[in-house]
Amino acid sequence: MDEVKNFYDLSARTINGDMLNFDKLKGKRVLIVNTASACGFTYQYNSLQKLWDESDHDEFVIIGFPCNDFGAQESGSLKEIESFCSKNYGVTFQLMEKVKIKTSPIYKWLMNKSLNGVKNAKVLWNFHKFLIDENGKWSGSFLPTTSPNSSGIKNFALGK
Repeated sequence: MDEVKNFYDLSARTINGDMLNFDKLKGKRVLIVNTASACGFTYQYNSLQKLWDESDHDEFVIIGFPCNDFGAQESGSLKEIESFCSKNYGVTFQLMEKVKIKTSPIYKWLMNKSLNGVKNAKVLWNFHKFLIDENGKWSGSFLPTTSPNSSGIKNFALGK
């Protein structure tokens, strides 16, 4: 049986290849989202960026994980993904290297109560959103159809 793991023990590579150790996120609320450039929900980059622009970056971060697992909707290279997000949506929040949902350590943690200590969750499509509170505790899961502008996500981001 797996043992509950601390969110801050995790790490992942940024889209530029740098290592992001999640212990640098201590004290911050975190929104994690799996993204795709050719998805019916790709327009959510606009809302995510707006949320990022409106938030206090010392208290809240957005981390986007490009993912090609659903409908092969993120087939581009990391440079192509970064260029697409910047050019079309002005994305300045942190993008990461592509992940495979079933094998990514962060997604294993997000989806398994045995690791996160709170709840099991399934990621069924692109733009699924997870919330991690300022203490590194799993705090919520939102389907792709939930807008980043929804009250649950926006209030979390703004610390309300």
